[in-house]
Amino acid sequence: MITDLPSTTVSAVNKKIVELRESGGVLALGRVLTLVMITDDGRDIEAAIEAANAASREHPCRVIVLARGQRKAAPRLDAQIRVGGDAGASEVIVLRGYGPLAAEEAGAGMVMPLLLPDAPVVAWWPGEAPARPSEDPVGKLAQRRITDALASKNALKAFEQRRANHVAGDTDLTWTRLTPWRALLAAALDHPPHEPVTAAVVAGEAISPSTDLMAGWLTERLGAKVKRSPAATGPGLVSVRLERASGAVELTRPDGKVGTLRQPGQPDRHVALARREVRDCLAEELRRLDPDEIYGEALAGIGKISRGRTAVKVPTLVTSS
Repeated sequence: MITDLPSTTVSAVNKKIVELRESGGVLALGRVLTLVMITDDGRDIEAAIEAANAASREHPCRVIVLARGQRKAAPRLDAQIRVGGDAGASEVIVLRGYGPLAAEEAGAGMVMPLLLPDAPVVAWWPGEAPARPSEDPVGKLAQRRITDALASKNALKAFEQRRANHVAGDTDLTWTRLTPWRALLAAALDHPPHEPVTAAVVAGEAISPSTDLMAGWLTERLGAKVKRSPAATGPGLVSVRLERASGAVELTRPDGKVGTLRQPGQPDRHVALARREVRDCLAEELRRLDPDEIYGEALAGIGKISRGRTAVKVPTLVTSS
């Protein structure tokens, strides 16, 4: 059910939520957090709301969407309340502010009365994010702050801002997209022979924050020399090669969908390694509300990696006809 409240106030929105609970039996029990989504009003807002709804099925929450409208318009607040089938396992409150109400400071003021009592707050910027999320008025209210450098117009600039201004509680979905890669590599190294990794090569697109983060993570975890190399083919992160005395462990994904894991003395193994959707990454980030220290270490490790071209052999996937 969707209820529109044009030219309204935050107080009226709060009152309407109470009425919906009492008249329609829509309850807010069991909500574990408040997810505040900050974005500009536009076509992409519905895709972001769908991702939040999907994540809410694993983490029931109240979703507050700050959809900033025209800054030069007359001051006005249009609100929309979504419950039931239109809101997943959450309540979705969309606040469209215009004029002075579209400013960052006003957004924090509108959000505060709508926060769930005694529940953590997570701020999420699905598109462009501030250079310092922790200093944003809404970011100051949150225990966790989620950004996505790849969703920015200039991904490289956005990622460099994440590195320069990172504080505990910040995270970026370019890091979350690496979880399957990290799990596969860690599992491969858990098997005999338990030899130290002497060197590593990480290859990916020239502009790929996830590739940089993988190299930084390996540098910090392994204490070995890691080279970051551009890949000749494939989207995003393409391959990781870990050198050991008995032979290399190599994980490659030339097509962005299927990976190949190679280990000495074992047959090649194909693994599902498709690029992750935003909804899956968001759901993973909502599982933890404490600072992601490993992400911070990976950011720091980027400054220790070397860069240059390396010949990377990418296997060709063969399918039967």
